[in-house]
Amino acid sequence: MSKILIIEDELSIAELEKDYLEINGYEVEISGDGNEGLNRILNEEFDLLILDLMLPGIDGFEICKKIREEKNIPILMVSAKKDEIDKIRGLGLGADDYMTKPFSPNELVARVRAHLNRYERLLGAATTENDIIEIRGIKIDKTARRVYVDNEEKIFTTKEFDLLTFLAEHPNHVYSKDELFREIWNMDSVGDIATVTVHIKKIREKIEVNTQKPQYIETIWGVGYRFKV
Repeated sequence: MSKILIIEDELSIAELEKDYLEINGYEVEISGDGNEGLNRILNEEFDLLILDLMLPGIDGFEICKKIREEKNIPILMVSAKKDEIDKIRGLGLGADDYMTKPFSPNELVARVRAHLNRYERLLGAATTENDIIEIRGIKIDKTARRVYVDNEEKIFTTKEFDLLTFLAEHPNHVYSKDELFREIWNMDSVGDIATVTVHIKKIREKIEVNTQKPQYIETIWGVGYRFKV
């Protein structure tokens, strides 16, 4: 359940907003003082702020500015001031929306829902982690298709990357050259298995300290290759 803080010194307005939001499934708390509200929003966990401009203690513009220095949550400004310059200033300080009193409580709920959904999508995108394989100093970033050996990036061709990734995803499994060719090149390996040998050699040159004594991709004579862990 999303948690909302209303900073509003007109209690009747704040209670009306609270009632409509709670009916729609939100947890809502009210602060009637600017300094108190700022302290709460900075030190407690809220998902959205409904912020009045004219407040005792500290005004909404200053509150918005201080919040944006520390937090990234939706801020919906509300005010009886209809001047365009106030709206421009509020949005310029980092508010996500600006509503002029009086307004429909249903419109408030709709805007709150829209901003919470938007932030959830943005947060989801920002926190999506890359698909990464890490084995004994080798880091394979599958999402970015980049390879690092002891934190130094190595440049791989498309097929070199695909072959290394496939072996690393199936450690200690021995694959024949025929199997690897079919898996990576997706075609019959007849007459082409030398391609696998050449690519293994190039991969080893990039990841092994000593290609004569490989620590990662091991040759199983008469069978094929395996990635050791």
